[in-house]
Amino acid sequence: MVKIRFTPPPANKMEPERANRMVSAGGNNKTQTFRFAGTPREKINHPAINQENHGKARLQQAMYELQQMVGLKEVKELVQELLAFLDVQRLRARENLATEPMVLHMIFLGNPGTGKTTVARLVGRILKEMGILAKGHTVEVERADLVGEYIGHTAQKTRDHLKKALGGILFVDEAYALARGGEKDFGKEAIDTMVKGMEDHKDQLVLILAGYREEMEWLLQTNPGLRSRFPLHIYFPDYTIQELMLIAQAMLQPRQYILTPEAEQELERQIRRSLLVGREYAGNARLVRNILERAIRRQARRLVETLSNPTKEDLIKITRDDLLESAGEQHPGGQGWRVHENIKVIRKVEDGAEFG
Repeated sequence: MVKIRFTPPPANKMEPERANRMVSAGGNNKTQTFRFAGTPREKINHPAINQENHGKARLQQAMYELQQMVGLKEVKELVQELLAFLDVQRLRARENLATEPMVLHMIFLGNPGTGKTTVARLVGRILKEMGILAKGHTVEVERADLVGEYIGHTAQKTRDHLKKALGGILFVDEAYALARGGEKDFGKEAIDTMVKGMEDHKDQLVLILAGYREEMEWLLQTNPGLRSRFPLHIYFPDYTIQELMLIAQAMLQPRQYILTPEAEQELERQIRRSLLVGREYAGNARLVRNILERAIRRQARRLVETLSNPTKEDLIKITRDDLLESAGEQHPGGQGWRVHENIKVIRKVEDGAEFG
């Protein structure tokens, strides 16, 4: 049985594979020395054992990355259950016991920016190291990538993407859009082609349909046959304010920026305001990214205009003023929103809709 431990990656800056594996020079018939992160050096003579240990290290790395994602407790627990199920089924097969069919096609339900695409990529890597998928790569598509302009074109485009995804995952974002055009729309042809591809390549492919919860439920209701073909439904909730603050820190750290204490308070205030005014899908990572990107641009402008020779500390710090100016540029919920402080109205520029 595969033992999964969440071992932090090495402290140095080496690439994950290089950090987890150091191989001494030698031909195929010579002893190879492997060293895995956090374990003592040991000599292993059998190539199959070498490969197995290397695979376990990659599996641990993928699982560690999943655990490091902010929030998503239920998602992480379901992935753990899935891995345990797959492992037990392999053990049962080895003992000639009856096994359950491993249908791994999934539906990811949730708003944009809640981690669906990232989790799909990690699931592909995990299934590869579990021996379920040959490659573990993820092919990401949406309606425009699958639906053609004339009869027969859609089926060919869809088959081409299915072929690219063999050995890995085909991730269809906003999958509900394929059914919006009705019976005569080419989107239905794309769905039918994917269903046939699932049957033809059932052991070579995992298909993940993703989208908003309500729209995906509608898709399943209008296509009853899909529900039974996608037994795994995973819901990605919106992030809480505390989780969004952690995401902000995770975004800034690798870019070597920090928020001053006053800036942290201002960021939290903007997030709360965005949630309180009911901005649709405000509780996701894209909200935080939009705020921080604008603040970084404002910080750069402030430094150029006010300091002739900024220090390292100046270059790193994002102040409350940087965030205040970014809030004045547009509402932090996303493009097309602005705040009229005097009359307390949020107006959507594109269509003129007003909300008190």
